[in-house]
Amino acid sequence: MLNDMNKETLFYDYYKQWVDVYKRGAIRDATMSKYLMTQKWVEKLVPDVRISELSRTVYQQLLNDYAKEHERQTTLDFHHQLKGAILDAVDEGLIDRDPTRKAIIKGKTPRAKKIKYLNQFELHTLIAHLDIKEEANWDWFILLVAKTGMRFSEALAITPADFDFARQTLSISKTWDYKGDGGFLPTKNNSSVRKIQIDWQIVVKFSELVKGLPEDKPIFVGEDKIYNSTVNDVLARHCRACGISSISIHGLRHTHASLLLFAGVSIASVARRLGHASMTTTQKTYLHIIQELENKDVDLVMRTLSGL
Repeated sequence: MLNDMNKETLFYDYYKQWVDVYKRGAIRDATMSKYLMTQKWVEKLVPDVRISELSRTVYQQLLNDYAKEHERQTTLDFHHQLKGAILDAVDEGLIDRDPTRKAIIKGKTPRAKKIKYLNQFELHTLIAHLDIKEEANWDWFILLVAKTGMRFSEALAITPADFDFARQTLSISKTWDYKGDGGFLPTKNNSSVRKIQIDWQIVVKFSELVKGLPEDKPIFVGEDKIYNSTVNDVLARHCRACGISSISIHGLRHTHASLLLFAGVSIASVARRLGHASMTTTQKTYLHIIQELENKDVDLVMRTLSGL
């Protein structure tokens, strides 16, 4: 790989060049930023450790030091990003044995994360308050996210061509690079490429909105740079004016999923609609809602059995 590397090379230098050689240009910018952040932590925590000194004990201490300021899942991600480089160093003979073997992953206790979402009445109130003009604005955007549960970047990338009004479907196959220089990007994962059903209200409203718009151009993207905070501020103002809890655009995604689950839609169907890689993600994210539904199910089971 890197001819100038030897056992006396600093681990930080090896990891930095490994990221440049194997990851730069091969992964999405968002993922690359995580590798670069790991790189900074390696420099901070073990600036003087050489590759030959990377024993199991040294590596475990590196993980332990990182875990002091991070939750367990974040530490696990840190470990996985380091492990790829270390295994390559083992293959190249720079490290005698795999120091990542049997590593213990620790971390700070996660803070309780309460998902913010609106109930059905609150969402209805919010939608009724939106100012739907003849031309696309952020109120149109809020309406679309509320009705589809799309991610922020997915909704930004929607073009008129993505709508199939005859079949009442919307194709989600790309995202918009709002954090960078703009332009289309791939979806978060393969499961995020999906086609979802849209209700007749969206069909009627958006079929009028997109008339005359370029088929392959994003509906909500203009010349100015887009910030997530701008749209969240618009949404927050509507929430305050309606007298309901203020939520973010991502909170609208949670609202969409929550209402479907409470309505009895299966976890599998909700997972597909949200573009989750697996039902496990949906179950973890909406565990509190699923538990509430299970409590209702127990009552239903008991009433059914009692009537036999």
